[in-house]
Amino acid sequence: MYYNSIIETIGNTPLVKLNNLTHGIRGTILVKVEYFNPGNSMKDRMALKMIEDAEKTGVLKPGGTIIEGTSGNTGMGLALTAIAKGYKCVFTLADKQSQEKIDILRAMGAEVIVCPTNVPPEDPRSYYSVAKKLNEETPNSFYPNQYDNMSNTAAHYETTGPEIWEQTEGRITHYAAGVGTGGSMCGTAKFLKEQNPEIVTVGIDTYGSVFKKYKETGEFDENEVYPYLTEGIGEDILPQNVDFSLIDHFVKVTDKDGAIMTRKLARSEGLFIGWSCGAAVHGALEYAREHLKEDDMMVIILPDHGTRYLAKVYNDNWMKDHGFIESREFATANDIIRHKNGSDSLFTVEVTAKVGDVVQKLNQEGIDQIPVVRENHFVGSVSTSRLLEKLIEHPEIKHQHVEEVMDKPIPFVALDNTLDVLSSMINKENKAVLVRDDHHEVHIITQHDILMAMTN
Repeated sequence: MYYNSIIETIGNTPLVKLNNLTHGIRGTILVKVEYFNPGNSMKDRMALKMIEDAEKTGVLKPGGTIIEGTSGNTGMGLALTAIAKGYKCVFTLADKQSQEKIDILRAMGAEVIVCPTNVPPEDPRSYYSVAKKLNEETPNSFYPNQYDNMSNTAAHYETTGPEIWEQTEGRITHYAAGVGTGGSMCGTAKFLKEQNPEIVTVGIDTYGSVFKKYKETGEFDENEVYPYLTEGIGEDILPQNVDFSLIDHFVKVTDKDGAIMTRKLARSEGLFIGWSCGAAVHGALEYAREHLKEDDMMVIILPDHGTRYLAKVYNDNWMKDHGFIESREFATANDIIRHKNGSDSLFTVEVTAKVGDVVQKLNQEGIDQIPVVRENHFVGSVSTSRLLEKLIEHPEIKHQHVEEVMDKPIPFVALDNTLDVLSSMINKENKAVLVRDDHHEVHIITQHDILMAMTN
């Protein structure tokens, strides 16, 4: 089987259970991992739907130009669809969007115009206004207007909602998603509530956005609107795709909480996702701790992929500059070995050493692992626990050379590798790493060293 074009691979993304960030929460927490779409975000769904609906109505004609204001992901979905169908693309973005998003859109052949963030929507410089003006001035162009184009909601009503219902076998009790244009939240919620009106829907909003207060009071309070950093959720307008009757509750999440949870999901669950995903999970778990019961099942949408945010939430310096994480005294491998200052010598054994002698050396030095060398080249490693397992099973190996039973070498890391990188390399397979300093001396960094650095 093969696909006729990349856009045929959109949809049918997996549902994954959270295991390590849900302590103290009753019920089951599942996430819909939308970065499995070809454009690495859920916006592929509505981008395809908006273009196909425009083709059906004759608004978009062959050889036309698609012009849209986007936070990046919708642009990617539109660009993929445009390539498959032969259209040109021009996108306007606010200057708070990550450079990765801008670079990706340009790599896909789109023209990108960056506009100021801190201006009202009606300002001629805003990315909304610039997109509309370009549409008016460009012959044979189509302005999808994801905010007010109801094909956005329809895409999720037709695909995301049914997928979740089928994947949970109708057991879903709570649905949570970030609210930006409103399409994914409301289209999915509409379908799910038609299947079971008791399903509770939770919209995730950000501070600086109008949604939560408008839902609770019916008042559009301009005092609620101020600049924020999180991309993809919240608005300073009321898009037509946001149907407040379909959203039972709103939870607001700060930029910092969303960013920290984004990094936690990567480190604790193996989900390398975008900033608004972290905000959605933080807000949804906050709600779940108070309201979920044992048999409940919550599904949270994870809209996009972490590659869009490498220079922001996954960059330690950026996070420190914005006060989201504290500067650590021991931030890199170099900091750790300088702090040790030679207090821990690196012991090694030659490949020709007898296993019994190696066990004796491990006990004498009070260490758990030791690199194995051949003429000063690191060729393997042994640990107390692994040698013990092998000796219990085959006691005679104590007379063999260590090269006959050694494990793979302990990996080397660069001097400037951060704690995040070091901690990600320490696992069941690698219980330590090696680093070569400026004088070409080799040092070992253990689990204990990293733990001490993180808690310093």
